[in-house]
Amino acid sequence: MKIVLWIVLVLLALLVLLLIAALIRTLLAGEKRSLWAPKREPEREALYAQKLSRMVRMETVSRPGEDQRDKFLAFHRELEVLFPLVHRELEKTEIDGNLLFFWKGRSSERPVVLMSHQDVVPAEGDWLHEPFSGDIADGKVWGRGSADSKCSVMAFFQAVEELLAEGYVPAQDVYLSSSCTEEIGGDGCPKLVAELKRRGVRPYLVCDEGGAIVQEPIGGVKGCFAMIGVLEKGQGNLLVSARSNGGHSSYPPKNSPIARLAAFVCEMEKHSPMRAAFEPAVAAMFRTLAPYGPFAYRLLFGNLWLFKPLLKVLMPAISPQAGALLKTTTAFTMQSGADAMNVMPQEATLTVNLRYIPHQGMAESNEAVRRIAEKHDLTVKTISAYDALPPVAIDSEAYRLVTSAVEEVFPGLPACPYVMTGGTDARFYQQICDACIRFSPVVYGPEQMKGMHGLNENIDAFSLPGAVDFYKTVIRRNA
Repeated sequence: MKIVLWIVLVLLALLVLLLIAALIRTLLAGEKRSLWAPKREPEREALYAQKLSRMVRMETVSRPGEDQRDKFLAFHRELEVLFPLVHRELEKTEIDGNLLFFWKGRSSERPVVLMSHQDVVPAEGDWLHEPFSGDIADGKVWGRGSADSKCSVMAFFQAVEELLAEGYVPAQDVYLSSSCTEEIGGDGCPKLVAELKRRGVRPYLVCDEGGAIVQEPIGGVKGCFAMIGVLEKGQGNLLVSARSNGGHSSYPPKNSPIARLAAFVCEMEKHSPMRAAFEPAVAAMFRTLAPYGPFAYRLLFGNLWLFKPLLKVLMPAISPQAGALLKTTTAFTMQSGADAMNVMPQEATLTVNLRYIPHQGMAESNEAVRRIAEKHDLTVKTISAYDALPPVAIDSEAYRLVTSAVEEVFPGLPACPYVMTGGTDARFYQQICDACIRFSPVVYGPEQMKGMHGLNENIDAFSLPGAVDFYKTVIRRNA
């Protein structure tokens, strides 16, 4: 008994020492603030807002199964008017509405691809400004695609337009890439990648949408941060089915299809088979943000060496967004059953949308779902799936190229690695590029985050000059 007591006392003493060490480290590290604010350039803001406005007015909603090439060709004609030097000096390739421009540099050793999609999601509901009006009001450009992501398309086209006007010749080859099927997960970007593979091009850096300059990226962390996407989760859709002989609802059997599906969902929700862990990119993100938070945040996230086990439990309980950074997520999205209210279904189905994390990827995550489904006499079919891809190394030259451009264009703006829980076209480029970074150099506040894929999408005009300068800087620094 005494030995056990001594062991407990030693462990408690060790824990106290570790807590004291963490406290000292936190106090010595001190507190930081992000004080960056955009500089105002009214003339440039007005010019760029007008160009973006004209791009937004072109309705470019992509819809599965429809041939919409003519719509996107009309958008391309507008780009030709807005960016005449780009169209005169660069080699243009159009593939089924998807665009690829080539700007020959002095060297082809380290080509860079600047990309973002030209298609947008449908715009429904009542808007303050009509969704394809491109209205410029209250210092913002309004309309579907203004933030997601014609602002980026405008910015890198304008960057090249201005460099051409200066007579600039890039040190390395530059490609401008824009698909018209990103929002529907279509084959647009794969066609562009196939074209580059045919040419034998292996990009040194791909810079797509994804992260952005985000206001308060995590609750309690004040100020703006350049959230640079270095990891994109994979995605899968599974169809879970339950079958029976059907029958009349007046004498329902036990373990009916819907009851079995409900039991399956309850078990998945209460006893998730998905493991929480801090991917290196996630740990780097929280270490970077830690000094900018309140004391408790600095203590916990600034000392992951001690508090990781605790945070793996706490974070999913605090918010779904925080939990999604740590594990493969499962969302139950669609359900079907009988065709009438008084009929027991012969088959009921449920779709599960998964977002795979590298430490528990597609195969393991799908198998975990399948094991629980089989316990409830359910079958699982994979509708579509692709695995999480390797992250960009945050100590790589390509990542440092992006962060150095952020430091030059946005002095005082902290740069932070970021994990994408959604999907982008950049994943297709990972076949031919080791450094696919997701970062749109525009400011997304709460209003912009709410408007993407929602009502009243807009972008602040003050974001646009910095975005143009960022792309110019990436091109110049890639020497």
